[in-house]
Amino acid sequence: MIAITNCKLFKSGVLLADQSVLIENGKITRVSNEKIPEGYTQVDAGGDFLSPSFIDLQIYGSAGPLFSAYPTAETLEQMDHDLIHKGTTGFLACVATNSMEIVYQTLDAAKAYRPQAKGFLGLHLEGPYLNPKRRGAHIEAFIHKAELDEVKRLLDYADGTVKMMTLAAELQDDAVINYLLDNHVLLSLGHSDASFEQATAAYNKGFKTTTHLFNAMPAIHHRAPNLPVAVFNHPTAMASIIADGSHVDFEMVKMSHRLMKGRLFLITDAVSECNIGPYQHQLSGDKFITPDGTLSGSNITMLQAIQNCVQHCEIPLQDALNMASSHPAKLIGLADKIGSLSVGNDANLLLLNPELKLTKVFVGGLDI
Repeated sequence: MIAITNCKLFKSGVLLADQSVLIENGKITRVSNEKIPEGYTQVDAGGDFLSPSFIDLQIYGSAGPLFSAYPTAETLEQMDHDLIHKGTTGFLACVATNSMEIVYQTLDAAKAYRPQAKGFLGLHLEGPYLNPKRRGAHIEAFIHKAELDEVKRLLDYADGTVKMMTLAAELQDDAVINYLLDNHVLLSLGHSDASFEQATAAYNKGFKTTTHLFNAMPAIHHRAPNLPVAVFNHPTAMASIIADGSHVDFEMVKMSHRLMKGRLFLITDAVSECNIGPYQHQLSGDKFITPDGTLSGSNITMLQAIQNCVQHCEIPLQDALNMASSHPAKLIGLADKIGSLSVGNDANLLLLNPELKLTKVFVGGLDI
């Protein structure tokens, strides 16, 4: 039994000081400022902020091999270990548009690593069913329209490891979309040239979110509203955003948060340097580019994204933390297990000092 004491935390929208969190069997059992019962090992937070740990629903690599270039259980284990120590205790390993041979290798890796996974939650397939007009850094030769038989074989082989897919809804048949929804795959509208009407129809049909808002989609136009306007105006559709200042200007992040509030969440879309295979990422300054100079994945951590939101986008700390924890947890249907300080949730937590630097990470209540 563990008690994290002397911490600040947000509860019901209010910042409270001198709080304690009691943990038993890896679960949160109480959050209050009441006296600690006997028998608890106390961990003094020193007045730091206590937050749920982070959840990243789109990441390709983390301080090691790029997953799609080295699609093995060992790569997933390396990502898991590195991300946990950076405060991200839940993630979807992302696979960009690739050959089906590589896609199936990533499925093998996910199934092999699943029994010992810590933060690894499954796969996010970003493609190959995209709109080539909005392919961004994706390889056009691998992009194609989804065929129902291919999707059925893919999901059957995946055995539940595919949790999320990015699709260009305007190019796909209803039979494919309905099959994916019936099999509980979270659908995200992205790499899409959808009009306002097409995007709105996709959200109404069951697409719950949008992949990296503003990137690989048409720009906002005042006489031709399109995908970004559709997600802004929709009552429930969510969107991820890359808050690195390169993929999206901070003023656009600020505007999006003001319009969407709890429907906007953070991803890193982070890659790692790679010089083999179809996706070769080279670090250029503070961002990654492909050999032809195309902007590719980011070079930030989730904590850096939060710092950017607070320091450059005028987003309150509580909102920024929620964008990296409770909002993605809700989206993937795990809000009753992770992403908040609720009693009964996993005690996956972290401490941040007043400068928003990471001081401790707890997994199941244990200080790693």
